[in-house]
Amino acid sequence: MSTHENCPCMEACPLACALRLIGGKWKMQILCSLHNNGPTRYNRLKRSLDGVSNTVLAAALRELEEDGLVTRREYLEVPVRVEYALTGQSEPLIPILDALGSWYTAL
Repeated sequence: MSTHENCPCMEACPLACALRLIGGKWKMQILCSLHNNGPTRYNRLKRSLDGVSNTVLAAALRELEEDGLVTRREYLEVPVRVEYALTGQSEPLIPILDALGSWYTAL
């Protein structure tokens, strides 16, 4: 008789947890744009993501920041300058995203 005590589905799947962090329509594009362009101001980032609304971009950036994948740096200038950049925690993710893109183009 089998029990479900040792079933991996009963625990938090690391892949599902990772996809929750980077899932959604814009998060992967944001990460790729920040990787390609380095630290980026909000408006430049918005222009690089064709079709994203201010509300959606701001929410995605906030979530990525809360999850430790993106940093927000505010410069006390007039007007205030804000830049977003990848954290060291997100850098290992870039080759994975590149591999995923290569996998898709090979289909």
